[in-house]
Amino acid sequence: MNKALIRLSLLLFFMSSCENKPETVHQIDLELYQKAYDIFKEQSIDSRRFKYDEVIHLVKDRKGIFETVEIGQSVQKKAVYQMTTGKGSTKVLLWSQMHGNESTATMALFDLMNFLEGSADEFDTIRSKILQNLQVRIIPMVNPDGMDLWIRRNALSIDLNRDAVALSSPEAKILKQARDSFEPAFGFNLHDQQTYYNVNQTNKPATISVLAPAFNYQTEVNEVRKKAMQVIIGMDEALQKMIPGQVGKYNDAFEPRAFGDNFQKWGTSTILIESGGLINDPEKQEIRKLNFLAILHALLLIADESYRDYVLDDYYTIPDNDLKLMDLLIKNIALEKEGMTYRTDIGIKRREVDTSYDYYVNGAIDDIGDLSVFYGYEEIDATDMKVVEGKVFPTYFENMDNLTHERVTELLRAGYLAVKVKHVTTESSLHKLPIQVLNQTYELATNISLGATANFFLQKDDQLKYAVINGYLINLESVSMNDFKMKIY
Repeated sequence: MNKALIRLSLLLFFMSSCENKPETVHQIDLELYQKAYDIFKEQSIDSRRFKYDEVIHLVKDRKGIFETVEIGQSVQKKAVYQMTTGKGSTKVLLWSQMHGNESTATMALFDLMNFLEGSADEFDTIRSKILQNLQVRIIPMVNPDGMDLWIRRNALSIDLNRDAVALSSPEAKILKQARDSFEPAFGFNLHDQQTYYNVNQTNKPATISVLAPAFNYQTEVNEVRKKAMQVIIGMDEALQKMIPGQVGKYNDAFEPRAFGDNFQKWGTSTILIESGGLINDPEKQEIRKLNFLAILHALLLIADESYRDYVLDDYYTIPDNDLKLMDLLIKNIALEKEGMTYRTDIGIKRREVDTSYDYYVNGAIDDIGDLSVFYGYEEIDATDMKVVEGKVFPTYFENMDNLTHERVTELLRAGYLAVKVKHVTTESSLHKLPIQVLNQTYELATNISLGATANFFLQKDDQLKYAVINGYLINLESVSMNDFKMKIY
C-alpha cells in the first residue's frame, strides 16, 4: 500500500471516529435539575385545567428580572403578554397554549420563570450561564380565550397553528409580530398531544414527542433546521435518563400553514415539544416536570453552544410516533352475538367530556377485532374469561352519602355495576366512585358494540374477577378508590 493510500485510510478512520456519538456531550445533572424543580415549582397550580384569571397574576404581578409587556389582545379582548429577561446576544422565544386546552408547558414555563428569578443559591451557575448568554422571551398564553373555553381553537373557531400565513385571527398576528420584532435564533413551540400516541412498535406512551419542523416540501436540512435538530438530540439524551424509551418523533411532512414550519422557514431554529401521556399522571404534573427539565437543559445547551457537538444522524435514530394506544385492551375475550360465539379483542378509550368548568370521563368501546398491533395503558388476557352483563341494584339510595367504599365494593362483587339515587344536587352531579350512579329515570345500556359505554363484568370459573365500569378496569379482589371522573346519569 503506497503512502498516499495509507494517509487517506487514516483520514477516513479519523473522520469515522469523530462521527461516533459521544457518551455524553453535555453534563446532565438530573439530581440538580429535579431539586430545582421541587424548589421553584409554581405551587398555586396543581392541575392542568385553569383559567386565564386564575394565573394572569403570575404574569402581570411578576417583579424583578422580567420585563412584562402587553403585545395585543385576543378576540374576547384578553391581554396577551410577553416576558423578557437575560443579557445575552442569542435570542430564544418560547410560546405555549396556542391551543387553549394544551396547558402542560404553560405550567412548566411558570416554574422556569420562578427558577430564573432565584438568586444566591446552588443554582446560580446554571442561572448565570442562561442569563448572561441568552435573551429569553416567553409568551405563556397565546390563546387565552381558548384556555377559558378549554378548547383547541380560538373564539373564532380558528386553529391558530394553521393561521401562520393567512393571519385571520388577532392571536396569530400577535405571534407573528412577536417573532418578527424579536427575530429569535431559537424558538420553542410548546403543545400537548393525544395520550394515545405511542413510541413506534412499542407499548410505551410517547410521553414527550419532538420535532424540528421542515421548512419546505422537500424536508431539506439547512443550518437553521440543523441547529434545532441538534438541540433536540441533547434534550432526548436528558429525557432518556428520566423516561427511557418514551420519547417519540413526529413525521416531518411540511405543513405550509403551521407556525413551527414557518418559524423554521423565517430563520428561527424551532423545536416542537408535545406532551403526551404517562401512566398515573392524569393531571400531567409529572410531564410538567419533564418539560421544565428538558427546556432548562436545552437552554443550557444553547447558552454554551454545546448543542453543536451532537451528530446530526442521531436525530434520525429517535423513534417515530405511532397512534396505537388504548386506555384498556382486553385480549382474547369470548363474545356471543347473532347466535355465534367468537374470540376477539376489545379496545376501550376514555374521552373527556367538558362541563361548565370540570369534566367527566366517557369510557367507550373504540374497536373490536384483531387488535394485536395495539397496546394498552392497561392490558388483560381474557382467554379464560367471559363477559357477564351487570345489574342495576333494585333499591334506591337516598343520597350519595350512603355510597361508601365498603358498600360499593360489596355491590360490585355481587354483580351490580350501577345504583340509583333519589336525591342528587347539581353540585354533586360528578363523582369519583367505581360504580355507575343513575338518577331515578335513567336506564343503563350494557351492550358490547362499537361506541357503546364500556360497562360489564369479566367472569372466570363462575366467579366475577373484574368489573369494567365506564371504561375503567376494576379488580374485584382489591377495589381501589382511584381518581375516577364519573357522571351521575
